Amino acid sequence: MNVRETVKKYVNILKIARKPTKQDLKKVLRVVFYGFIVIGITGFIFYMISVIAGG
Repeated sequence: MNVRETVKKYVNILKIARKPTKQDLKKVLRVVFYGFIVIGITGFIFYMISVIAGG
């Protein structure tokens, strides 16, 4: 694949892309926040198990 084809693909993607609406942005941020909470709680549970099991 040469550079010209790659640049052409990127330009086509940028032509299709659009700025998200406030509603879309809120949805994405909500999903990211919930994911962050779930991963944090899971990590905390594993940490507590390792502390309890490790003595």
